[in-house]
Amino acid sequence: MSHDPGRRKFLGGVLGLLGAAGLGWGLSARNGGGEPVAAPSTTTGPTTSPTTSSTGAPAGTTGAPPPASTTEPPTTTGPPATTEPITTTEAPGGTTQPPARQVEVLCRDAWGAQPPTGAFVEHRIERMTIHHTAAVLAASRDAPSKARDHQRYHQSLGWPDLAYHYLVDLDGNIYEGRPVTAVGDTATDYDPTGHFLVCLEGNYQEQQPTSVQLDSVVGLLAWASDHFDVSPQTIGGHRDWAATRCPGANVAVLIGDGSLAAAVTALARSGNVELSTLCGPEAATRVAAIESGAM
Repeated sequence: MSHDPGRRKFLGGVLGLLGAAGLGWGLSARNGGGEPVAAPSTTTGPTTSPTTSSTGAPAGTTGAPPPASTTEPPTTTGPPATTEPITTTEAPGGTTQPPARQVEVLCRDAWGAQPPTGAFVEHRIERMTIHHTAAVLAASRDAPSKARDHQRYHQSLGWPDLAYHYLVDLDGNIYEGRPVTAVGDTATDYDPTGHFLVCLEGNYQEQQPTSVQLDSVVGLLAWASDHFDVSPQTIGGHRDWAATRCPGANVAVLIGDGSLAAAVTALARSGNVELSTLCGPEAATRVAAIESGAM
């Protein structure tokens, strides 16, 4: 098990969530391996991209994902910008309900997304899958520009949009991708129909996820679990479906040992997770602050 302080903090938070929910759990190792796909030739695109679209990329085809960046690994400091609890409410009969967990998402316009270039294939969410972009993120100030780069790269492949439903940066900021009702895309040999796709911005074969980044991932997955009535036990990594290292060993271990599913289960079981999308001038100001390094 890793001695990374961010992971220890995350696992401590997991235990707190489980204790609050009255849950017990044990660790079970799982082999989440898989041979990596060939590294591509650009530094701005992720290792994964859409498989199913009406613009010429058939489901289940294998493509060459873009290469991992060679920049220095990121720092792990910074407050989470994605979640804020609200005040506790009184339930009928005088009982106190736990505060709602607010999972805040920056809308597409805020980070500068281009319109889709084609029609989407609709689907129903049946499971949840974690990806990483495989390009080292040195600081969250680079995340909005990387999101734009990823979208341009994916659309250059003939896919209608960014491959994923959500991107999450080091400081826990969440960026809206393609609609959750649309099938994602991938350059590897699996069909993402039915998969809720959350992608961590960064290369987690080389760097460690931060505790606030994981906190936002847990919030997104708990919301999806409740909203789509999907069990947290369906959480997997890209490498569970295709020959790739994605989402990197340092994230895959949290999937394989059950700690990510346990945290999502505890939060989802509360039935009190709300997703809110931030748009307009406030969102534009937030993204400008992220890009300036002020957040």
